[in-house]
Amino acid sequence: LLYTSIAGGGNPSLAPSELAGRSGEVQLAGLVVGPVTGDAHADGLRFTLRDIGKTSRASIPVLYAGSVPDLFKVGRQIVVDGRLRGGTFVAEPGSMITKCPSKYAPKQTGDSA
Repeated sequence: LLYTSIAGGGNPSLAPSELAGRSGEVQLAGLVVGPVTGDAHADGLRFTLRDIGKTSRASIPVLYAGSVPDLFKVGRQIVVDGRLRGGTFVAEPGSMITKCPSKYAPKQTGDSA
């Protein structure tokens, strides 16, 4: 899966399953899975990003420092810029963008009828 670059900054936007063998700075798009640990303004926030969608469950640990958007949480889709270093995606400070939930998405109902 190839994701379109949001800011048009020239970095390719990739899913966690597409990081293998990549070098240089890329834009990583994925779904936040827990646990989320650490402090974004101290030693860094640590979490895992998983491929978006049901065809792949590939994931990568992420280390992020800097401002954290209010909408950041487990289960949210995000985009971060950074590099793969030693099996961890090290994100550039302040590069995190959260994907806002659509107000046009169908509402979930508890009925199974």
